[in-house]
Amino acid sequence: MTAIESFDSIYLDLSKESGRCRFAETGFGWKPNGGGDTFTLDHNNISGAQWSKVAKGYEIRILQRNSGIIQLDGFQQEDYDRLSKVFKNWYSTALESKEHALRGWNWGKAEFSKAEITFNVQNRPAFELPYAEIGNTNLAGRNEVTVEMSLPQDGNDTATANGKGKKAAAGKDQLVEMRFYVPGTTSTKKEADGEEGEGSGDEQEAEKNAATLFYETLMEKAEIGEMAGDTIATFLDVLHLTPRGRFDIDMYEASFRLRGKTYDYKIQYDAIKKFMVLPKPDEMHCMLCIGLDPPLRQGQTRYPFVVMQFKKDEEVTIDLNLDEATLESKYKDKLDAHYEEPLHHVVAKIFRGLANKKISSPAKDFITHRSQYGIKCSIKASEGFLYCLEKAFMFVPKPATYIAYEQTQSITFSRVGGAVSTLSTFDITVAMKGGAGSSQFSNINREDLKALETFFKLKGLRVKNEIDEDAKLLASALREQAMEDSEDEVVKGGADRGSADEDEESVDEDFHADTESDISDPEASDDDSEAGSASGGESDVDDDEDMDEDGEDEDERPKKKKKTG
Repeated sequence: MTAIESFDSIYLDLSKESGRCRFAETGFGWKPNGGGDTFTLDHNNISGAQWSKVAKGYEIRILQRNSGIIQLDGFQQEDYDRLSKVFKNWYSTALESKEHALRGWNWGKAEFSKAEITFNVQNRPAFELPYAEIGNTNLAGRNEVTVEMSLPQDGNDTATANGKGKKAAAGKDQLVEMRFYVPGTTSTKKEADGEEGEGSGDEQEAEKNAATLFYETLMEKAEIGEMAGDTIATFLDVLHLTPRGRFDIDMYEASFRLRGKTYDYKIQYDAIKKFMVLPKPDEMHCMLCIGLDPPLRQGQTRYPFVVMQFKKDEEVTIDLNLDEATLESKYKDKLDAHYEEPLHHVVAKIFRGLANKKISSPAKDFITHRSQYGIKCSIKASEGFLYCLEKAFMFVPKPATYIAYEQTQSITFSRVGGAVSTLSTFDITVAMKGGAGSSQFSNINREDLKALETFFKLKGLRVKNEIDEDAKLLASALREQAMEDSEDEVVKGGADRGSADEDEESVDEDFHADTESDISDPEASDDDSEAGSASGGESDVDDDEDMDEDGEDEDERPKKKKKTG
């Protein structure tokens, strides 16, 4: 046997690129073919090794004494004898051959080992889940436990054995969450059998929900609760608008944790992309908005923003759990040892110091007609507040929407709705560049129109005001209607009494003599009637010779009038 055993085309921890692996008496090393950092492991840190068939041929899983696991993929079946002798003679460890369960069953037994959780089907491992790859866990129900994977912060981050979530960077598709259904109860008398075993029933106080015990064991093994460090500051029972609920905030050196009654979230400071302090228009509350990438996950729901709400008059006194040397070396001019001021100021300052992020606030160039920074409006059926920042729009609380000015193609003011909303409110439609869609903010108070239009033009944004155009068209239409109405009034000015004037004129011309005779001599009405009928008969003959009978009828009518008179 030579002093060095070398193997080519070997992948370290599911890395994207293969490399050369060399084993020696002092340990082993791996170097990528394309150049890069070399990984080495001392032989004193090797506690065990397993050989199994995987997708890329055969794999060696090396168990470290410090609870880590290293995967080496790409070996051939004929390499087993050489590697078995290497581990036996140089590292005093047997290379154990393991076969995986291939039945495809989704029920089995979960076992917690030193470095990983193993899901066994008929005493064969179906899959292993290293604790280093677990980012968070939650009790999703009475018998259900959710396990979230650690994801790489950088897409170019290749897999190495150092750091959490590195292995997930290897593929285009990444596993982000698993759920375990753990039924029944279990006994806590024996630690080894307490995770999945059935309760004995001898002592009722020893019985515990199996899912709860599974969750607590995983929290302890994966060091999720401890976060691998001491808490720098803790804030209890903080109201969150997104995701909805009250959470305790534990702040650590590299991350912070939100602890709720149902869900816990662990968030790295590197995932914070935006941090905003937004005063609420009620002048009683202040909102802190944290933009995250990757976003929080709760089942199928994603939360790219965390929105907290604080009372402005709520004071707090807190001493940070940091010694003077650490404050001076790491957080000089970033954090203070003691704070005594409003709660939202303290939380914002500590976040700024630990995450090293700039705090954004509403632009000073815009203010509403009520001297506020937030505009009350809605996205579809969700009401909230729209803030105009120096470089973007921000709508909170739900759905929290961030739109950068540089991504905005145009802004359109429009008026949509019935008569009431038309008079008092308007809508804003923000079109994105590159055909990325648009967002509409509805039911904005009409009194804020001019201030918004002035602010957008100040920021160099393209603004189209359809409200003024509609107003001009409406005014033009009203003027035309008014002119038509005035013309109608001129034409109909002398005919307000209908045909009364025409009747009066005809009576004056035709019956003036008769009327005077009737008034002056009532007794001569019969003679006049006969004379009138005779003259009427002559006129009828002149007009139409066939109207003789009508003349006779006219002779009878005065007689009837005489009887009634």
